[in-house]
Amino acid sequence: MVHSALFPDVTVEDHAVFLLRSLTISTVIAAIVLRYLYIQFQWREQLKTEASARVQALQARIRPHFLFNSLNTIASLTRSEPALAETAIEDLSDLFRASLDSNHDQTPLGEELTVARRYLNIESLRLGDRLSVAWDLDDLSLETEVPPLILQPLLENAIYHGIEPLPQGGIIHIAGHNHDGNLEIIISNPVAGISKRTSGTRIAQENIRQRLQIAFGMQADLLTSLSDGVYTVTLKMPRAGKP
Repeated sequence: MVHSALFPDVTVEDHAVFLLRSLTISTVIAAIVLRYLYIQFQWREQLKTEASARVQALQARIRPHFLFNSLNTIASLTRSEPALAETAIEDLSDLFRASLDSNHDQTPLGEELTVARRYLNIESLRLGDRLSVAWDLDDLSLETEVPPLILQPLLENAIYHGIEPLPQGGIIHIAGHNHDGNLEIIISNPVAGISKRTSGTRIAQENIRQRLQIAFGMQADLLTSLSDGVYTVTLKMPRAGKP
């Protein structure tokens, strides 16, 4: 029987058994950790696939009624105000070019705001004085990276569920600020009551909530509230980078 030089009471055989057991335990722990990481990776990939499918479904849903309304508006302007009709066509073209571009996970906030403004320009032609927009985004960096098409669907909801049903129309407020290293964008609009067009709102909001959390994890979220006839959606996300 051979004893260890450092521990005389421990045989070499005991030391070898201890090392073998330690190695086995370490191997099992490493396998568990690797399995956990693999499952996490698979889960995130599945969420990305599902989110991509939801984006495509959302785009397919919003195109028909918006495209129909926009083309009607442009047709009515063609003879009376051809320059305005041409501008509307350019806005519509750029808007749909952005909606069909699925090659980017994130886009600068400035580009996202441009898409939102083009959408609102088109709807302003249709709704006229019934639609007003108030912007308060002065302290935001336009270079901040955000998931694409997170504002336009929310603005469409604000018009379709809030402004359009109101005979007098209303004001959409779009505000944004930086808070503790996070970006917050708040969209609020008046509502006439409980809308009968509720399913589209939930689809768009859940789609955007999932894409925010895929991009930024639990650091991002979409919150909603209804108070005193005003519906508010708040987007929260880190100012830059992924977790």
